Amino acid sequence: MAAAGGTSSDDVPVIQAENLTSNVRSILYSRTFLSIISGVVAGIWGFTGLTGFVFYFLIMLVASIGLLAKSKFSVHTYFDSWSRILVEGVLAGLMSFVLFWTYP
Repeated sequence: MAAAGGTSSDDVPVIQAENLTSNVRSILYSRTFLSIISGVVAGIWGFTGLTGFVFYFLIMLVASIGLLAKSKFSVHTYFDSWSRILVEGVLAGLMSFVLFWTYP
């Protein structure tokens, strides 16, 4: 992840649009990849119904914790809000998960 920018004289992080876009794009790519892999794993392990959805949201929770750890828990250095790490791309990844989960 690229840093979002430098700091001003007030020590307030300045967010550069290009770096923020790159960071959000990397979150979307990683969530999409994890959605596909977790869908395949859920299908192989035979998760059905609610169990499969719980598995997906647990994987996304672990991914969010991993992204927080990758940013050294300094979210505002790389993103403009906490919601970028916590919920960005979760619902979009859900469609990929269901596609690969139910594919025979």
